[in-house]
Amino acid sequence: MPPKSDLPQGTLDLLILKTVAMGPVHGYAIGQRLQQVSRDVVQVPQGSLYPALHRLETRGYLAADWKLTDTGREAKFYQLTRKGRVQLDAEAESWKRLAEAVGLILQVPEGAAE
Repeated sequence: MPPKSDLPQGTLDLLILKTVAMGPVHGYAIGQRLQQVSRDVVQVPQGSLYPALHRLETRGYLAADWKLTDTGREAKFYQLTRKGRVQLDAEAESWKRLAEAVGLILQVPEGAAE
């Protein structure tokens, strides 16, 4: 089992938006998908996940409706709004640029600056 990773500030919102963009999903399933897709590296505690979902809904990035889950329990299902799609695209592009820049820095051989 790979070690879990602490998410950098602001990353959780991006990951939630990306997960919800795949289709309507309830909160618990979002956490499960993140953990599964990341091969257990990303594990989001409920104490972080649900406040983030509320924040994204308040900002208009997510819309939510109460529906029944596959197990017959009622849960809040989230879907991406148009505003959320714009935010997801902007945040994803920003992270891609940052990841590329960090990758370039990590490729510099040690002692190369001397």
